[in-house]
Amino acid sequence: MRIHHLNCGTDCPVGGALFDGRSKGPLGELVCHCLLIETDGHGLVLVDTGYGLKDVAHPHEPPARITRFMRSLLNIRLHESDTAIRQIEALGFSASDVRHIVLTHLDFDHAGGLEDFPEAKVHLLAAEFDAATGPRASLVARNRYRPAQFDGITQWRRYGAIGEPWFGFDAVRELEGLPPEILLVPLPGHTWGHAGVAIKTSDHWLLHAGDAYFYRGEMREAKRRCTPGLRAYQVMMEVSREQRLANQAKLRALSIDKADELKVLCAHDPVEFERWRAGAPL
Repeated sequence: MRIHHLNCGTDCPVGGALFDGRSKGPLGELVCHCLLIETDGHGLVLVDTGYGLKDVAHPHEPPARITRFMRSLLNIRLHESDTAIRQIEALGFSASDVRHIVLTHLDFDHAGGLEDFPEAKVHLLAAEFDAATGPRASLVARNRYRPAQFDGITQWRRYGAIGEPWFGFDAVRELEGLPPEILLVPLPGHTWGHAGVAIKTSDHWLLHAGDAYFYRGEMREAKRRCTPGLRAYQVMMEVSREQRLANQAKLRALSIDKADELKVLCAHDPVEFERWRAGAPL
């Protein structure tokens, strides 16, 4: 399998280094790190979608695909060239070549491009689908889950959270139509149905941990480091602090103890993204 690392959206929150840990000016930089996997015989597989064409073309039209609150909080920059579909086309593929989308969760910045791939099967945990399509009673739920982004999707493939052991986690194997090298790994806490997506490469496992963590200092070091802005954002968006921090701690230990066998990345850290794109991951 060949894996492409795509940034499918950029956020520039006011606060600079208080968010990304490196910016010199008043604005920070966060990415939407998605994966495009070329498989043998199973077509293209997209892990998360970032923002989509309709997010770019109709950011303000009701029903809002992204709320004004989240656009302002994150200072979202929407560009058509950043969408997954345009980057995939630039690689010489078409939307129909994407046969599967595997989601870490259905937050607006992970699911905005679903409608750009109408022929793809969409794989996710059933708990996430239920949370996103059921009553959205809280302010956070109304801001994070935007039905306008996914209410036209019909090819859902939903899975329970119990599976086979995988590095101390449960892993959902045998995703319909996907090779056995691609797994869903339940990581609740950020959302109830949040999951990582694990891919077995020729020499190690790669885990896209979604929003199980946000900052590079939360992995690969014995003591957790996180910027104030991202620490606060994680708390604001969590549904279970206990589960989020417990899963994050287990991932952090694995990222140290199993560093040769397992590589971990998250959805929004720009340094991680740049290192993976350069072929020199942290």
